[in-house]
Amino acid sequence: MNLHEYQGKNLLKSFGVTIQEGIVADTAADAVAAYKQLQKDTNTEWAVIKAQIHAGGRGKGGGVKIAKNEAEVKEIAGNIIGMMLKTPQTPGGVDGPGKLVNKVLIAEDVYAPDFDACKEYYVSVLMDRERKQNVIIYSTEGGMDIEEVAENTPHLLHKEYIDPTLGLQGFQMRKVAFNLGLSGKAFKDMTKFIANLYKAFVQSDAAMFEINPCLKTGDDRIIAVDCKVSLDDNALFRHPDLAELRDTSEEDPTEVEAKAVGLNYVKLDGNVGCMVNGAGLAMATMDIIKLSGGEPANFLDVGGTADAARVEQAFKIILKDPNVKAILINIFGGIVRCDRVAQGVVDAYKNMGNINVPIIVRLQGTNADIAKVIIDESGLEVKSATLLKEAADAVKAVLA
Repeated sequence: MNLHEYQGKNLLKSFGVTIQEGIVADTAADAVAAYKQLQKDTNTEWAVIKAQIHAGGRGKGGGVKIAKNEAEVKEIAGNIIGMMLKTPQTPGGVDGPGKLVNKVLIAEDVYAPDFDACKEYYVSVLMDRERKQNVIIYSTEGGMDIEEVAENTPHLLHKEYIDPTLGLQGFQMRKVAFNLGLSGKAFKDMTKFIANLYKAFVQSDAAMFEINPCLKTGDDRIIAVDCKVSLDDNALFRHPDLAELRDTSEEDPTEVEAKAVGLNYVKLDGNVGCMVNGAGLAMATMDIIKLSGGEPANFLDVGGTADAARVEQAFKIILKDPNVKAILINIFGGIVRCDRVAQGVVDAYKNMGNINVPIIVRLQGTNADIAKVIIDESGLEVKSATLLKEAADAVKAVLA
């Protein structure tokens, strides 16, 4: 689950990480009020107006502007709120539709009064699944696309792996500060910054914290100027307060609908819809589709309790994608009985009445023989398969 910048900063602040202070607003009038409050709290003269969407590269798309007075705050905030912001990370990239901006963050100017004395760094914490360790990735080249830094100047990208049995050690924090070329107060502030950032990452069950830029100010303070936070969905049951921060308007509406009815669904860009029980079988099914010459249009796991109602809901969600030219249902009947799934397919087909794409059903396991009879005798345009190869051949035939 992704957080907005202002939400991520509030989370960081609760763990003692120094942040660029700001107040969120959803109207131009609220932006002006936020600016006035920010002046009282921080003595800032200028303000940074930042669009709040779940995508990076906002500045390149016109979603980050500097306002020098109250009139500019009102004008800029009014222009950004309601705009369709296009960045390399929004759907379709800069040529896509973009994302609607509903909120802006009115943030203090942390570069004043000595801009030339400031220095931007990159710091992130995430899990390296290959090493089975958390890793701190950092660079002196902050404020840039880290992918470009990694590709063009890999020697400027450092990694510090954390032993899961020992946790983050003092020498590792000092090593980060040393490799960033810091000294004196800035060195001490960076070690404290890293300690609190890592604590926030672990205790919030995050998948990633990315601070870019992490700023050394003119008076040697270390501040998170921007942050991108992604939380592990599987751990949200331990953090109901964080789960409430989910902004469904930033997510694919079909995925939100699927989640609401208990389906695990991820939209892809292909032409063959998948309905499967179990993540491993779903991955194998997508491989089958690709081998047959198609492309998977989604990942959809109906789980182990697939019944007629659940299957019908899955059909409706798959068919919301206009690119779907066929649907492959691949169920292994371990917990779930295949005959129940088959009856669910038949009932859903009859209830919906407007399924105009070919359907291939492969059912194996408990009562698979009964399930095949139900499908074959239904009189519906549903093709049954027993082997994986038969399913692949059937997909290939309907796409030809």
